[in-house]
Amino acid sequence: MLENVRLSFQGIWSHKMRSFLTMLGIIIGIASIISIVSTIKGTNEEIKNNLIGSGNNTVEVVLYQNGYTYTIYSESDIPHGIREVTDEVREQIRDLESVENVTCYNERRNTDSIFYLNNEVNGVSIRGIDTDYFSTTGYTVHRGRNFIEDDYKKFRKVLILDQTAADTMFQNEDPIGKTIEISKVPFTIIGIVDAVKKFTPTISTVQDYYSYMSEDSGTIYMPKASWPIVYSYDEPENVIVRAASVDDMENAGRQTADILNKTISPTQTETKYKADDVLERAQRLQDLSSATNNQLIWIASISLLVGGIGVMNIMLVSVTERTSEIGLKKAIGAQKGSILGQFLTEAAVLTSIGGIIGVASGIGMAQIINKVSGVAVSISVPASAVAVLFSMLIGIIFGLLPSVKAANLDPIEALRRE
Repeated sequence: MLENVRLSFQGIWSHKMRSFLTMLGIIIGIASIISIVSTIKGTNEEIKNNLIGSGNNTVEVVLYQNGYTYTIYSESDIPHGIREVTDEVREQIRDLESVENVTCYNERRNTDSIFYLNNEVNGVSIRGIDTDYFSTTGYTVHRGRNFIEDDYKKFRKVLILDQTAADTMFQNEDPIGKTIEISKVPFTIIGIVDAVKKFTPTISTVQDYYSYMSEDSGTIYMPKASWPIVYSYDEPENVIVRAASVDDMENAGRQTADILNKTISPTQTETKYKADDVLERAQRLQDLSSATNNQLIWIASISLLVGGIGVMNIMLVSVTERTSEIGLKKAIGAQKGSILGQFLTEAAVLTSIGGIIGVASGIGMAQIINKVSGVAVSISVPASAVAVLFSMLIGIIFGLLPSVKAANLDPIEALRRE
C-alpha cells in the first residue's frame, strides 16, 4: 500500500501541470462547498446569537390567548382563574434540573398614564419585579442604586429605568432623583439598569429589523410590593427562567409552562402559559436561510462531477501511456489485484490532494466573503474532513474503470504494443 502511495506521488510529480489541471475541478467544487457551508454555519450562529441576545440563557414564560400574548391594559382585562405565582410553585420551578434561577413579574405594556412634569410619556412598559429579577435576567444597575429589602417591606414608591426609557423620558437630563407620576401617584427614580453584556443584533435586511428590533420606548421597573399602589392586587404574573445552558432552554421553558398551567383554574380554557422558544424561532430563520444555500451546494457539486470525469479521462490516458509498464509487471507475476490497487491508489491520492487544496481555498474564500460583504462565516472542521474523504471517494469511483482496464490488459499484447 505504501509503495502504491509512493508511486502515485512520483507519477503526479512527474506530470505536475497535467495533475494540477486534473485536480482543478475537484479544487473548485470542494472550495465552493466549503465556503458555502462556512457561510451557512456562520449565518445560523449569528441568527441564534441575535435571538438569544446577551447570552444569559433566559426564557420568558408568559400568558397566551388564542396564540397571541395576553396583554393587560386595565383591571377589566385581568383573566379569571389565574392566580399569582406562589412561593411553592416558584420552588417547584427552581428545583427543575434545567433551571438555574427563576423570577416573576407583573406587567403593563404601552401604558398611557405616565407623566414627567406636564408631559405624557407614551410607549413605555412597566414591570413590577421581585428581588430575583435582575440577577435572573443578567441586568445590572450601572447608575444610582438597586432595590433593597426595605423598598419591598415599606412599599416605597421608587423606580428603576432601563437605558431606553431613560433616554426617551429625560434625553439629556440626569434621571436619578427625578419624580414621575404613574396613575397620578408620584414615584422617585433611583437607578438606571442595563444588560450585563451589551448586545446589539446584526441587522442586514428589513426582515432582520422586524425580527430583532422592537419599537417600544423602554421599561420601568418598580418593586412588586408597590404594584397594587397604582394597579390591582393578585394580578397574574409572567415568569422568566434562566436555563443551565443554551441547550436546556427549550426544556426549561416547556417544563415551567407545564407547572404554571397546572395552577390555572379548570374553568379557564382560553388562556394558558407558554414559553417563548427563542431556539424554535432561530431554527425557523435558520431553515429559511439554509434552503437557498443548500441549492447552491448542489450547484457547486456539479464541479465535483466534472472533476471526477476529468480524473477518469486522465487515468485512461495514463493507462494507455503505461501499457508496456503494466505488461512488464504482469509478465513477471503481478496479479490483477496489485495493478488495480496501484491505479486506484493513484486516483485516490490525486483527488485527495485536490480535496485538501480545495478545503484550504474554501476557507480562504470564506474569509474573503466575510471581509468584503460582512457576512458571518464559521469554519466547520467536520465538513472539511468530510470534503477531503468525499474527494478521495470520487477518485476511487471515477478511477475504477481505468484501473479495471489496466488490470485486465493481456501482458503479451501489452508488451507487443511497445
